[in-house]
Amino acid sequence: MMTGAPPPVRSSNHARTALICVGVAFGMLGASFAAVPLYDLFCKVTGFGGTPMVGTAGAGKILDREMAVRFDANVAPGLGWKFEAESPEIKVKVGATQTVFYKVTNRSERTVTGIATYNIAPDKGAAYFVKIQCFCFTEHTLKPGESFEAPVVFYIDPEIAQNRELDGVHAITLSYTYFASKSGQPVAEDKAGSSKDDAGNSKL
Repeated sequence: MMTGAPPPVRSSNHARTALICVGVAFGMLGASFAAVPLYDLFCKVTGFGGTPMVGTAGAGKILDREMAVRFDANVAPGLGWKFEAESPEIKVKVGATQTVFYKVTNRSERTVTGIATYNIAPDKGAAYFVKIQCFCFTEHTLKPGESFEAPVVFYIDPEIAQNRELDGVHAITLSYTYFASKSGQPVAEDKAGSSKDDAGNSKL
């Protein structure tokens, strides 16, 4: 008389499946924490999303082609700072290193810490706008009435001449916005005067 085979033991399979699920969950958690710095690094390397390239030295070659660079300065509501570039626009030769100063003044009656973010327009020009020195993403604390001047050192990459799609681009705008900051992160104030982080959560 034949007897049926004993049922397979599944406990080890269940344990392995559970371990895989836990590993995937931790991997996704780690990826979420890494996403912001990795995305920021990707933007700086590629110029994606209007993010200027970051360089450590000049271009080494200067072209006869000239372009206009416009400097935009904005302040988030509630910060109480005055923020402006020394010149709203300059003409530069492609490849030539230039320095422009921005001036910031705390016009409020309290000590405030701020941080600047930036963007380039048009987006497709960002990959050729190279910053050597910049004050962005660095916290600055100003007492009432206190001011400081901050330089931006940059050049337009001569490689822009190889991109025929950009032949019609004659101007690039470098736009900064100063926000109040906390722990190195920009925060915005709502109409009630309470500050909020990037996720919209109220901060005391």
